Amino acid sequence: MSSVDLRAEFNRQMNQELRNAYLYLAMAAYFDSLSLTGFAHYFKVQAREELGHAMKFYEFMVDRGWEVELQDVPKPKTKWGSVLEAAEDFLAAETENTKRIWRLVDLARGAGDKAAESFLQWFVSEQVEEEKSASELLAKVRMARDQPAALLALDRALAERK
Repeated sequence: MSSVDLRAEFNRQMNQELRNAYLYLAMAAYFDSLSLTGFAHYFKVQAREELGHAMKFYEFMVDRGWEVELQDVPKPKTKWGSVLEAAEDFLAAETENTKRIWRLVDLARGAGDKAAESFLQWFVSEQVEEEKSASELLAKVRMARDQPAALLALDRALAERK
């Protein structure tokens, strides 16, 4: 794979991070509409994290002298049938992002781009944390299902996220 292809894939991943930020902001709005402000807070923090991830890609590309190509960010899903469905979508988004990061590591390794491979190691570790957080949230939502008091207790706990 040529470095030009790797550059295009880095731009695509930056865009994916922006898409995830947009999705999590949509989730925050959904939870705000349900008056689940703790869930909304959790996903606002998550959206900011994803913006930070996009900026890491941006800065790396600028530092390397690579062209940054901003792409359209499609409108995310904005309605969910339940808290459970939103939590499932959260885990699915993070699982997909992990696959994308792993693919980028393989592409960087194949291109012999040690700087890109080293840069991506932070994201490999980050995705372990992201999937763990999404899995734990989904497990807690499943436990709270059909128990409004448990869901409200979880909502209060999520409001504490830094």
